[in-house]
Amino acid sequence: MVKRAAAVSASLDFAFFRFLWRFYQDNRGTIRQNYKELTRKFLDFNNLDKNPKAFLRQPQFEALETYVFLKEYLGNAKVEETFKAWYERSGKFEGRKFGSFLGTQGQEMFEFGEKDQLELSTYKALFERMRRNSRVYPNYIFALTMGTGKTILMATCIFYEFLLGNKFEKDTRYCHNALVFAPDKTVLQSLKEIESFDLTRVVPLEYVNFLTTHLRFHYLEENGTSLDTLDRSRFNIIVSNTHKIILKRQRKEKTAVDQLFGPTGNTYTTTGVYADAADLYNFGQPEEKGELASNQRFEKLCRLEQIGIYVDEAHHAFGKALAKDMGTVATDTSLRKTIDELAKNLHAVGTRVVACYNYTGTPYVGREVLPEVVYAYGLKEAIDKAFLKKVVLHGYTNTRTDEFVDIAIERFLKESGELRPEGLLPKLAFFAATIDELTGELKPAVERALVKYGIPTSRILINVGNDKHTTNDDIREFNRLDTEGSEKQFILLVNKGREGWNCRSLFGVGLFREPQSRVFVLQATMRCLRSIGEAQYTGHVFLSENNLQILNEELQQNFRISTEELQKIASGKERVKVRVVEPPVKIKLVRVRKQYEMREKKVLPGQPLCLERANKEAWNTMVEKYRLIETQQDGLNIGNPARALNSRTFDLTSRREKRAFSRITLVAEISRYLNRSPLEIEDLLDSTKEGTNELVAIVNEFNELLYDEIIPRLFRMLFDLDETQMTEEHAVELIKLPPSGYYEVTATKDKIVRMTDPIFKDDCAKSFHLDTYCFDSNPERTLFWDLLREQRVKKIYFTGMLTHGQSDFFIQYINPDLHTVHSYYPDFIFLREEPDGTEKYVIVEVKGDHQIDDAVVQAKKDFAQQIAVASGMEYHMIKSTDADNRQYKFLMKQASTKSLI
Repeated sequence: MVKRAAAVSASLDFAFFRFLWRFYQDNRGTIRQNYKELTRKFLDFNNLDKNPKAFLRQPQFEALETYVFLKEYLGNAKVEETFKAWYERSGKFEGRKFGSFLGTQGQEMFEFGEKDQLELSTYKALFERMRRNSRVYPNYIFALTMGTGKTILMATCIFYEFLLGNKFEKDTRYCHNALVFAPDKTVLQSLKEIESFDLTRVVPLEYVNFLTTHLRFHYLEENGTSLDTLDRSRFNIIVSNTHKIILKRQRKEKTAVDQLFGPTGNTYTTTGVYADAADLYNFGQPEEKGELASNQRFEKLCRLEQIGIYVDEAHHAFGKALAKDMGTVATDTSLRKTIDELAKNLHAVGTRVVACYNYTGTPYVGREVLPEVVYAYGLKEAIDKAFLKKVVLHGYTNTRTDEFVDIAIERFLKESGELRPEGLLPKLAFFAATIDELTGELKPAVERALVKYGIPTSRILINVGNDKHTTNDDIREFNRLDTEGSEKQFILLVNKGREGWNCRSLFGVGLFREPQSRVFVLQATMRCLRSIGEAQYTGHVFLSENNLQILNEELQQNFRISTEELQKIASGKERVKVRVVEPPVKIKLVRVRKQYEMREKKVLPGQPLCLERANKEAWNTMVEKYRLIETQQDGLNIGNPARALNSRTFDLTSRREKRAFSRITLVAEISRYLNRSPLEIEDLLDSTKEGTNELVAIVNEFNELLYDEIIPRLFRMLFDLDETQMTEEHAVELIKLPPSGYYEVTATKDKIVRMTDPIFKDDCAKSFHLDTYCFDSNPERTLFWDLLREQRVKKIYFTGMLTHGQSDFFIQYINPDLHTVHSYYPDFIFLREEPDGTEKYVIVEVKGDHQIDDAVVQAKKDFAQQIAVASGMEYHMIKSTDADNRQYKFLMKQASTKSLI
């Protein structure tokens, strides 16, 4: 019995999502080969490593990667099926490495070994729990802490679904419609951000017009609102509360007359010609307009195909409420019951729920890990990576209204009152328990404090959900708090604004009475943590000692972190005001412009495209990169490179998804690319040595050859290109003067160097076009200090810090994945004295070892070298490990480097 209890305890704490993410990281390249080309393009567009202008944050993009991984690689498998295959190392997980996680959340290490951390007994207990909680549809939970952008992530996932669902409309993995559940009107209003969101931030430009044209939004806010979707239509996004969708139960028993003469009387369902179609009439006649609308909505949903359900309900719920929403606690009134009923009815009419995607703020319910969590990004990680504000908690033993309010406002004004991030006025919110408490005690206390500090009382805004105290003008002001024109600064609330209130300019929260709901303390205090601006600011929370203890317990229950640990997070980081050292530094940079003139050639019959399959050696060399090869090793050899010779390989190329071209479709595709008449293209293909039929066979064997080889070779057969190159010399500024007088960044304290530091007193004239440099890594800092002390270095500037348009020192390159032009900002530029007495600029980039061979990184390098040569400069890319080990003497052309360290 004791052993069984221990196994269950271990299973409840086992975070499968961490192992799932590690498997994806270790096999990302192989997994991507199974994705659609459009999927890879969509992911690359949102990948900051491949697209410097990518909008999504790290947790959002990682969650998107997991979303696609579950859909296209695992085929929308249920979590328990995925867990079973992972543990058994079967199916898509065949041959995966054994391993275990060590350490605490946010500081884990993955250690490979001969077996997994999970014992068989623990696995069985956890699998049984997953199986018991399973639904008829795949059910996934994405646990991203508040403020990391769950609404934008949800919208991005829906856009991805619709793009793929349109192109592969018969593929049942993709959603054609989306039903978004919101918990209340506040969150429903915040979800309207999906409609107003700029699609170009997350969708490749060539697909934006399609989505803009086809998306249809439906908001079911009021009871009388009907759903006006067209039957069997696609690309609908329906946003609703749960109770606006589910069929309501009959509240009073029907009389005998109602049963006999009512439109859905028992006679219809038991006798006559209607008996065989009883299920069509088997729902009660509603008695209210609102109930009729609910039934109409439900029936309309049942006429839509391939629905994806997105639950934005869970982000506000913690503890028992979250357990009910996620279905781990049985109840007839839960959100999960609603979705289960909807899925059953959709299935009955021949349509289906593709999957249910839940977006919550925590993977935990008490000490348990929610079994369906597939990705998690915690509170600690979000603050540490500056996706949220840092937090300072203020606890008070004596919280009589006047004293507490006065102290809180004084501290708030001292810490945040002078800030204007993004031009916005910092806000402080007070929560009262009742309206009478707010009007009789809190509001007069706030007014007295404001008069004391010389602040007009017109900056107070009240939102209590009562027309007597909150006017329509107040609601408008509440909704525009994050605008530069808002002059409201002190927000007084009664149970409002804790859910779906995304006020980024909120810098403080005060809660001076113990509320009825303990979780309200957690919900209210976290409102002031949303990030704003480029720097990481600090939110201040003012609580009674009793509420501080409640907060500590709720944090441990829901985030596995204490109040003490919460305040230590990001303590090693500092918000820095960076100013330009005038006059701004300018350097001369040559921009290279290439122009191509196209000359048409006369096509001679019988010309070869050099794609002869008869030449096996040349053919195999050409198509090797398109093959799908699986390597298997004997189980005894896993993790032992010395015995890798016992591995076996299998050619699985035939299993790759391919398009079957015919003569007509091949001609049409080539005609589209070359912009020539189909008849002309058909004659051209027939005139080649290979002939059209052979080219069709080649393309059907490897679709990629059409775009990588055949179309380019036909183009060269039709045209000659004459290249002309022009160079333009520009004096570019290393940094632009900021309108506010300074830039703000957040950096780790040990990576901040200031020109005023005594250690630089003899060398600061050689550097510092900014008064402060904030390095991203130790290798960058080491390289800077070494080059600064090198005698032959006359000037050195760190240019890799501000890379969002603040500098004109950038290099344009063509992204090889997206085929679009992007700007690249190198890390350093320094002026070196040459042996002959002349001087030369050298551009240097420090890159992680694992990124050096990436196609995008290499494209940056190639274009940078072209610009450097044209400008009479040099360009070098250095591995991080080489910078750490000071393996960069070649930068000095065999001169020794004197190190500061």
